[in-house]
Amino acid sequence: MQRYRALICAVAVLALGGCVNASNDNGGGNGSSGGTGAANGSFFGNGDVTADSHGAHTVNGVVRVRDGETSGDLSTVNGQIHVGDKASVNAATTVNGSIDVGDHATADALKTVNGSISLGDGARVQHTITSVNGSLTLRNGTEVDGGISNVNGTIRLNGAHVAGGIRTVGGDIYVEGGSHVEGGILVRRPQSESWFRPTRDPRVVIGPGSVVQGELRFERKVELYVSDKATIGPVVGATPVRYSGEGPVG
Repeated sequence: MQRYRALICAVAVLALGGCVNASNDNGGGNGSSGGTGAANGSFFGNGDVTADSHGAHTVNGVVRVRDGETSGDLSTVNGQIHVGDKASVNAATTVNGSIDVGDHATADALKTVNGSISLGDGARVQHTITSVNGSLTLRNGTEVDGGISNVNGTIRLNGAHVAGGIRTVGGDIYVEGGSHVEGGILVRRPQSESWFRPTRDPRVVIGPGSVVQGELRFERKVELYVSDKATIGPVVGATPVRYSGEGPVG
């Protein structure tokens, strides 16, 4: 019953901006904890929440998962999602807000519309990472079993592994620190020039020791720099500029 109520509320929020302060079957609501305005447990309300084992859902507020905790689905409309170190969660979704996942934490999938997504050292995502307007940052030892994608925003891998490829339209891409990407790279052509007006060509850098398996396909003009100590698959739509040292000049 709680899941259906949360779904109904979410639809109402997106359509009408309503359905706030709804309580769950366990008597939740937008009560406070310790005078901070934060509420505990899996419910759909309005304000900051701390997730329990069932997850947490809110409209205008931050969702937090404590270090080492195991939780369910997380969602907010206008707010950030913070997943603590060594925590484990299901899907985490926000519309206007960033998502950060702590060191050695795990998540099923991460998605935001307007906001960045960052993963700490040794974190793992079992499926996909998606943002529309926001950067994606994967730190040392990060494992993503699916793909990562955005429309706008820098995508930066530093010693990370992505099994399902990288996709963007206007974002810069940095595959550095000995990162490993399977499934190639795709920089897509904008579907409509009327809404997407790039100020410059995206920059794609494949750093020393990094590996990109699969095709690197570019449907629009990019600046492609590849270290002489990197390994890449076939390139379509661009001419790689090889460089030596830690990074390209310019």
